[in-house]
Amino acid sequence: MTIAFETTPLPIIGAPMAGGTTTPELVAAVAAAGGFPFVAGGYLSVDALAPLVERARASAETFGVNLFAPNPVPLDRAAFDRYVAALTPLAASFGVELAPEPVDDDDHYEEKIAWLIDNPVPLVSTTFNLPTAEVVDRLHAVGTEVAATVTTVGEATEAAARGVDAIIVQGPRAGGHTGTVDPTRTIEDRSTLDLLREILAEVDLPTAAGGGVDGVAAVEELLEAGASAVVVGTLLLLADEAGTSAPHRAALQDAAKYSETRLTRSFTGRPARALVNDFVREFDPVALDAYPALHHLTKGVRAEAKKAGDPENLNLWAGTGYRWAMPGSAETIVKELGGRFAR
Repeated sequence: MTIAFETTPLPIIGAPMAGGTTTPELVAAVAAAGGFPFVAGGYLSVDALAPLVERARASAETFGVNLFAPNPVPLDRAAFDRYVAALTPLAASFGVELAPEPVDDDDHYEEKIAWLIDNPVPLVSTTFNLPTAEVVDRLHAVGTEVAATVTTVGEATEAAARGVDAIIVQGPRAGGHTGTVDPTRTIEDRSTLDLLREILAEVDLPTAAGGGVDGVAAVEELLEAGASAVVVGTLLLLADEAGTSAPHRAALQDAAKYSETRLTRSFTGRPARALVNDFVREFDPVALDAYPALHHLTKGVRAEAKKAGDPENLNLWAGTGYRWAMPGSAETIVKELGGRFAR
């Protein structure tokens, strides 16, 4: 069986980086290079997602749409209130008034699934949770392939049982949010290569893999281990076409000041890998499992920090390979990473 991301000339997937980092221009550049692009559907309403999908249709022969699948966890209200109290002075310094009540939502997931069924795309993937068998069947009925982001062997076997067409193995060294189904678990450091091998020993599905990719040698290792494509995100953060903010770009290139990454719940209440800055150091110790409540709570502060060009209070998402991210055209970056492995 061949799946959409196995049909592109190069075995490189442009990671779906939500929040504006994956732009239509980045989608087009990844496609132009011969890679497989994703439209990042997280944080978007249907009205915001629809034009991005239509632009992808115009610039890419094949592509995917990634969605955040709802995965609520019980909220510890006392811990949330303590976090609000801790964040209030910083918020006030930015002129942001924090809402004392936690905000919950499903990221418009059901509405986006319904729209994608009415407007089919080649592939839909989910992260944060596995798609239900019912959603898989509905997408299959309109000719859409389904992939699930997995971070453990157990998640991979369950995804296969639900009928997905492919899996995307995300190692813990990836930048941004981990796709783990259990955001409360302790995520141990390990290589994506080892995780990929474990999963491929148990699951026989087309598989892509990413997390901590820092260059051509890492791509080659994952392909030789059995991945049919390699996902890159951090290595595209400095691309001309990426929507990465100016302070985020500057921090990625200042390895003396930003010398490490960490999985932190401090920004969104869900583990995500970021460069360690003042916000992480101050708020990670009091952070809690509370996505999307913490995401909504902190987003005003993060927005003002971005406007002010302040990297110390921004979510500086980055995988462990961030030192090897280089400015330039995304088309060139993808060709350099995957050109040796053209199909």
